[in-house]
Amino acid sequence: MKEIILATANAHKVLEIKEILKGMDLSIKSLADFKDYPKVVEDGATLCENSVKKALTIAQFFNKPTISDDTGLEVEYLNGAPGVFSARFAGPQCIDKNNRLKLLKELNNVPFEKRAAHFKCAVSIVFPDRNMMIKTVEGQIDGYISLEESGQNGFGYDSLFWLAQYKKTFAELDAELKNKISHRAKALEKAKAIIAEFL
Repeated sequence: MKEIILATANAHKVLEIKEILKGMDLSIKSLADFKDYPKVVEDGATLCENSVKKALTIAQFFNKPTISDDTGLEVEYLNGAPGVFSARFAGPQCIDKNNRLKLLKELNNVPFEKRAAHFKCAVSIVFPDRNMMIKTVEGQIDGYISLEESGQNGFGYDSLFWLAQYKKTFAELDAELKNKISHRAKALEKAKAIIAEFL
């Protein structure tokens, strides 16, 4: 069984990624399993840049294959914001709730039909035993920002991201369905083929 590291300590994200990659011959560790690792400043101009930087930094430190993802919510009415700043939309030390409240405030009085949004995910995989070869894939799902929060599942902006085909927010879907249709699931499905070749 090959060991691979997830370049994140985010428990929600780790759970999702492990579930999506379930069934592959992998021993998956996350940064939460280690005491010492470099902190990566996500200062890239794009999700891909951040994803590659995280994966490469951790792969070089541990000398093990590494997967990283960076995810962003793009709202059309806000010209693509928060985008690459999604995790820190309300400030550098903010929590998810702060980000959601700021988004609702920015969209105050904007009618539902003008609240189209896209969740995007860039997944990068680095293979140290192949001269630090980097592969990056992307996934996207389209929806709307709801007028208020709804649902108890998920994390981040999930309680605001409304899907027309289900008439529910991400946070109202069960984890099994979300892990089949989400932006992260779409990117990781593409990544599976790359990982399978490596295995």
